[in-house]
Amino acid sequence: MSLWRWILLLAIAAALAAFGWHWVAVDPGYVMVRLRGWQVQTTVVAAVVILLVAWAVLTAAWRLLRWPFGALSRRHRRLSRQRLAEGLVALMEGRHGDAERDLNRASRLDALRGPALLASAEAASRRGEHGRALEILAEASQAAPQAARVLRARVLRRDGKAAEALALLAPDADKAALPPGGWRELALSALAAGDTRRALAALEPLQKSGALGTRGYAALEAKVLVAALDAAPDGAALNTLWSQLPKTQRRAPVAIDAYARRAAGFGLVLPAMDELESALRREWSSELVETYGVLAGGDLDARLRRTEGWLADHPNDPALLLATGRICVRAKLWGKARQYLERALALQAGSGAWEALGDAHAGQCHADEAQRCYRNALAMARGETVRQSPSQTRGVIDTSAIAVEERDEHGVPRLRG
Repeated sequence: MSLWRWILLLAIAAALAAFGWHWVAVDPGYVMVRLRGWQVQTTVVAAVVILLVAWAVLTAAWRLLRWPFGALSRRHRRLSRQRLAEGLVALMEGRHGDAERDLNRASRLDALRGPALLASAEAASRRGEHGRALEILAEASQAAPQAARVLRARVLRRDGKAAEALALLAPDADKAALPPGGWRELALSALAAGDTRRALAALEPLQKSGALGTRGYAALEAKVLVAALDAAPDGAALNTLWSQLPKTQRRAPVAIDAYARRAAGFGLVLPAMDELESALRREWSSELVETYGVLAGGDLDARLRRTEGWLADHPNDPALLLATGRICVRAKLWGKARQYLERALALQAGSGAWEALGDAHAGQCHADEAQRCYRNALAMARGETVRQSPSQTRGVIDTSAIAVEERDEHGVPRLRG
């Protein structure tokens, strides 16, 4: 396609040249220049050609005359670009002193002044010299005001002055004029300052920008939601906040977990269990199951029937076994509790399961066994080696996972080959 286009353009150019030459040949025109006794006569075409050649000669001569004078400025630009590159590499390698030196030198070139000073301020901040970083940012604000403001907020937050960082970004946030980095700094500064309302407000523009990526935004969203729910002063405020959250945020497992624990702390056990049960019906989560077993109060018999029903579908989930064992401990079903908890420890040892098993032994007045379990729970919490195992305290436990029976569409069990 491109070849035919070029052929067509060449044909059009040739046709225009032919008609133009015919038009000029009929009447080439006449130009006469007379100056102080000098007289020059020529055609229009020749005059145009002479003017073009003269313009080219003058331009070349002017550039040749300027070349020696521009050598110093060209060297300055080349060295500044080289220092900027070396400074950025040093910043990434953690050589912050070298980075600050090279970047400050690179900032002498006006075209590089903004980015060089911003990177230099970041290098000073990473060295812990926050005052020096703020001084550099005062200069950088003349070349890149918005970027300098965002970086100033980051430096203030690193220096433990989250309230000042929040006050710096708040005016632009109220006008929705912050860049993605500014919204992120606003959320982090608000969390550090305890202003969860501001942190929640920063989530929507951050999500729309897509600047953090899926994982980065999910991590920040989880941190903000947990902080906001934990900061609720009472049950009414908690329920109001929960109802105002978007549906997608209310379905986040970390948010459900935080709401359930906070609601249970205010005595709202039934709403907490309803949220957990609804979430587990939508999607199974071992973390939420463990929270379900931790909640105090409620109808223990109904909760035990619910967890034992879940065990039919998830027989090898240590978190579900732990939750069921804890409910049995609170219901004083010591034998059942030991059965579930020993099974959980056989599948995956954890300090929580050891502690609950200790409670079960204590309920049966087995003081020595309870002490062993408590010591193991403390050792696991400290990251130390656990020397006692369920098989050492009570026979040998089958540690193989329970296989879930598979059935076809007619309900007939499948044979395993």
